[in-house]
Amino acid sequence: MKNIFIYYQLNQERMHRLFKEGGWIFFGQILSVTGGLLLVRVLTEYLSPDQYGQLTLGLTLASLVNQVIMGGIVAGATRYYVFAVETKDLTGYLYAMRNLLIYATTIIAIIGLMSLVAMKLFGYTYLIGLVFGVLLYAILSGYSGVLGGIQNAARQRAVVALHSGLDAWLKIPVVIGALLWFGVSSSIVVAGYVFSLLIIIASQFIFFRQKIAHFSRPKRDHQEWISKIWDYSLPFSVWGAFTWMQMISDRWALKFFGSLSDVGQYAVLFQLGYTPIALITGLAVSFLGPILFQRSGSTGDKDGIASVRRITWQITYFSLLCTFLGFIISSGIHNWLFRHLVASEYRASSYLLPWIVLAGGIFAAGQMLALKLMSDMKPASMTTAKIVTALIGIFLNVAGAMLFGVKGIIIAAIIFSSIYFIWMAALVNRSNIRT
Repeated sequence: MKNIFIYYQLNQERMHRLFKEGGWIFFGQILSVTGGLLLVRVLTEYLSPDQYGQLTLGLTLASLVNQVIMGGIVAGATRYYVFAVETKDLTGYLYAMRNLLIYATTIIAIIGLMSLVAMKLFGYTYLIGLVFGVLLYAILSGYSGVLGGIQNAARQRAVVALHSGLDAWLKIPVVIGALLWFGVSSSIVVAGYVFSLLIIIASQFIFFRQKIAHFSRPKRDHQEWISKIWDYSLPFSVWGAFTWMQMISDRWALKFFGSLSDVGQYAVLFQLGYTPIALITGLAVSFLGPILFQRSGSTGDKDGIASVRRITWQITYFSLLCTFLGFIISSGIHNWLFRHLVASEYRASSYLLPWIVLAGGIFAAGQMLALKLMSDMKPASMTTAKIVTALIGIFLNVAGAMLFGVKGIIIAAIIFSSIYFIWMAALVNRSNIRT
């Protein structure tokens, strides 16, 4: 009887802790979504569709840095925190992360310098300010991502939630102030993003120093940590180049076969439809990631792996349910949303909103399945799927933009997301059989 009582008490405490953590993540995601929607309203009021399109194309350079260079480091930082705690060598792990960020920053700086020189030589000097700002923003985003990833892995949910929400909301007054003070341009918007992110990183680092950082002597050479983290992160960088091309091909295809205005119209659809459903589904990923990593651990325990598999599929089904509910709801309120959230010149394409919600939700469910493979320490198993689906996505985007414009891009997104989800499901099932 005493054992039953103890088990019940421990289970109650565990459920209370999980509920509290989930509440903080939900709070952070709500702040992010609402802040992002309000930012769209602000930008569409100040920027014309052409200027919004230029901003969108400029930010594709930041996504290149995040996908190919910084994204893998963030993934490695998040996954290996558990190992650092298990081996009681947090100091060696943190030294390794610092050095990896220095290497990444150096590479980005060299690439950026070469790009700026090329623009000067070929007469694109009017874009130098935008490109410089975007590269700086990309570097800072990587730093913020690593700090947030470590804090999330440490299950400091309140810290992560508050910074996630603050990041979205702080951009609004900073960008408005920059536009009013310096004038309206895409470069000024990016400058506002940079200043806002600097404030976020400063706050993240204060919490990081207080709660996580230790400066005792490392138990092992931090080069060993660098090697382990890099081996895990490398597949992310390999397929990151292809996923980046797929991610930006929709916007550049619209620019090539249409106009900057088409890019701006699509960017608004993407931010109102694709991004929120991905963020909401990402709530589950943020909450479950550290839990799944801890359950999988570093020993490959079969019971832990089975538990991770079961939880992953439950959340995937829930994600798909939320996606279809989002599709139905947005079908009924898309006109109302566009009347209140964007300027009048962006409202003609509101009828496409439910379909991009559908595409975003299906892709997000596929990402949930990918998290299972990452928790199993099998990111390399996704390399072929990531590369091939990215190439398919590029082809679909080019064909869609050429034949049907913005509508064709939405069709391409639905097909791509469905293929990606099916392939991830097949990989997870095959992994289960082998296990």
